[in-house]
Amino acid sequence: MKNNFFDRFKPKENKFFPLMSEMAQIILVASDLIIECVQVTNHNDAVEYYKKIKEQERKADAIQNKIFEELNETFITPFDREDINHLSSTMDDVTDLINSCAKRIMLYSPKVMPEAAIRLAMFVRESAGFLVQAIDELDILKKSTTKIKEYCEQLGVIEKKADDVYEHFLIDLFENETDAIEVIKLKDILHELERATDASEAVGKIIKTMIVKYS
Repeated sequence: MKNNFFDRFKPKENKFFPLMSEMAQIILVASDLIIECVQVTNHNDAVEYYKKIKEQERKADAIQNKIFEELNETFITPFDREDINHLSSTMDDVTDLINSCAKRIMLYSPKVMPEAAIRLAMFVRESAGFLVQAIDELDILKKSTTKIKEYCEQLGVIEKKADDVYEHFLIDLFENETDAIEVIKLKDILHELERATDASEAVGKIIKTMIVKYS
């Protein structure tokens, strides 16, 4: 007969790694959708993409809640509880920000999306790709850190590129856009994309801290 009490003392790596890997895949799907969302030309399409991205955001929230529950129910975890929770909640932030961008596009219906929006969305997608690879390396982090370090470094590189694009976009926006309302709309929409790359970099920083602690 299975003894549920003593099961709590067994390592539960298999519970956490698949959940975080699933969350990383959700970020990847949401990032693909936001690339298309920033290129829509009518309100109806914006609504449809927002619905699709919102669905991914809800999935990420559900996984984050599941991880929190597992942390409370599991005695032995592969990493410190605080590290697992911090990592998964920051990954969830990435999806939240992608969703926030899509929501603003739907609500604001900007006249024309700037080319910088596509570039930033591509950076979000590129970051998501490295996030997936980094999370896939977590289960061997204590044995090998070569690849995971490289993936985390790339998240920082992308964030800096996104910052540059966003800054140049702001300069151009304030110099050339005469409609004050459009300035507010576009600044707010693209800021969420830039913040998504910030959150992705933050995930990389958490993993780097874990490397120092556990490798």
